[in-house]
Amino acid sequence: MLEKDRRDVKEPDTDSGPARLHAVNRQLAEAYPELSPQLKLAAGYVLEHPVEIAFQSIRKSATAAAVTASTLVRLAKRLGFDSFDQFREVFQSAVQAGPVELSGRANQLRSLASQTDDQVFLDVGDAAFDNIGRLFTADNQQRVRDAARRLLAAEKIAVVGFRDTFACAYHFAYVGRIAMPNIQLIRGQEGGLLTELAPFSEGDVVVAFGFEPYCAETMRALEITRAAGVSAIVVTDTMRSPLVPGATITFPVANATPHFFPSILSAITLIEVLLAECVAFGPDDLVDNVASFESRMRAMGAYVEQG
Repeated sequence: MLEKDRRDVKEPDTDSGPARLHAVNRQLAEAYPELSPQLKLAAGYVLEHPVEIAFQSIRKSATAAAVTASTLVRLAKRLGFDSFDQFREVFQSAVQAGPVELSGRANQLRSLASQTDDQVFLDVGDAAFDNIGRLFTADNQQRVRDAARRLLAAEKIAVVGFRDTFACAYHFAYVGRIAMPNIQLIRGQEGGLLTELAPFSEGDVVVAFGFEPYCAETMRALEITRAAGVSAIVVTDTMRSPLVPGATITFPVANATPHFFPSILSAITLIEVLLAECVAFGPDDLVDNVASFESRMRAMGAYVEQG
């Protein structure tokens, strides 16, 4: 990527409601491992229930979090706020920014699904719609733009995800590399993790995927790249995830499902949004790369033409 493109990267507007909330969540995630058991309960509830924190009374929030109201006050002060009300204003400002409107197509599909008595089908569908809905918020909209800027400015991009999230890492690398050849999928096979990550340093970005139970290899990859000055974009299931500390940008995505394995639907959708944003706002070279890739594939007979 050109030097000019790297210099054009802008930091997020920290005065906006969503950006302020993200900063608070980052603080909580960084502090979480060292909090007392009661403060951990409070922090966990705050991270996972921003709407409730914004509009519930402190007593109701404390009851829901299984702590005392004074514990919530202590948590707010631990983060540098003078009072819980001042802390809550950050959440109110972010929530009032409102979600990005989704297509009415989801409601139509839900209506069709409700006409069956197959409860498993309905439960999986409900979880899928809820997971996607949680992704498309004003907070994430700004975060996606910030992440795309960093990806476009990077010299090299490493993509990491093992076991249950390998599909996410592979999808990001395969699709992304069509437009941005500087993307590399890190496989870590046969003890090659260190060798694969050795070329990455300051000015590069690592995109890491990880849901509970968190893979030791993913943690190791983040430790290695962080020590080398590589910026991390983390896609995980909660701000309490051990992948969060040290990350430059974190996307906590919903992965609830009645299925026996965590859903990767939101993560895959986020990948599509991120890569689309890169192509939309990146240099013309990215579009040329896509066109060139398609031409090469067709010339090699990679696609079956319709008769």
